[in-house]
Amino acid sequence: MPRRTALALTLLAASWSLHAAEPVKIGFLVKQAEEPWFQDEWRFAEQAAKDKGFTLVKIGIPNGEKMMAAIDNLAAQKAVGFVICAPDVKLGVAVNRAAKRHNLKVMSVDDQLVDGAGKPVADIPHMGISGYEIGKQVGAGLLAEMKARGWKLDEVGVLRVAFDQLPTAKDRTLGAADALKAAGVPAANIVDAPQAKTDTESAFNAANIAFTKNGKFKRWVAFGLNDEAALGAVRAAEGRGIKADAMLAIGIGGSQTAMNEFTKATPTALFGTVLISPKRHGYETAAAVYDWATTGKAPAPLTLTSGVLMTRQNQVELRRQMGL
Repeated sequence: MPRRTALALTLLAASWSLHAAEPVKIGFLVKQAEEPWFQDEWRFAEQAAKDKGFTLVKIGIPNGEKMMAAIDNLAAQKAVGFVICAPDVKLGVAVNRAAKRHNLKVMSVDDQLVDGAGKPVADIPHMGISGYEIGKQVGAGLLAEMKARGWKLDEVGVLRVAFDQLPTAKDRTLGAADALKAAGVPAANIVDAPQAKTDTESAFNAANIAFTKNGKFKRWVAFGLNDEAALGAVRAAEGRGIKADAMLAIGIGGSQTAMNEFTKATPTALFGTVLISPKRHGYETAAAVYDWATTGKAPAPLTLTSGVLMTRQNQVELRRQMGL
């Protein structure tokens, strides 16, 4: 074999070896990186990366422009795929096109991506939560505690902290409202408090307006998309002198937001939270995209996880069971 040919083959083999040694990269894109839920998802996705031997690339995508830039960035880094919770579920077609253009595997988490007609994008596997059923769990928890307190259902104001532009949020709050109505709470007692964003401050502002307009109710229950929505309602009630014995809220998520309330010496009106598993949503989705990209085994088209009511009393044991 001529020396030049042998040298070229040696260099090529070295290049192949170097390329083979590069770790597989998986992206994990979330709409609100500062929220405790997404921080927990990232933490468990990091555990999957450690267990499976890939590199996790975490990117916050608060809007559509940054989302598209993040997908391009992953492609430039030679990632093989990504998990995404998009800032707007209606960006599903754009996400799918970008993924196909860059030959990236994509799986959605938490909020299911839809097309222009509002139908789920069939090409994108999804792990989410049965929003309506979890909402019913919230309603059942509120009813049980109202009964324990001896409250009359027809005298209680129901604050639905609403973010109806997000289907998951609408499903959760309607599930809770339907459970309450089915038990005998008058539909007229349910007050909508639309929030501008899904954080505590927006929920606080929305609840404040609702309390102002509905002063006839002396006792309240509240719920919303997440723990932040429930806590915003609690803080607004506190600001109006509505004490914990006349206010009851249950959140969704089992986040640090709820944990901070549970560890206070004096119980607040945030009675509980439906704990959903960031471990499954973070670990399993990241691992699934890795397996899909490296072995060709596609994730199930749709996986729905469930929740369990967590209160001050059972939070230590439940969090231990969930790996939190």
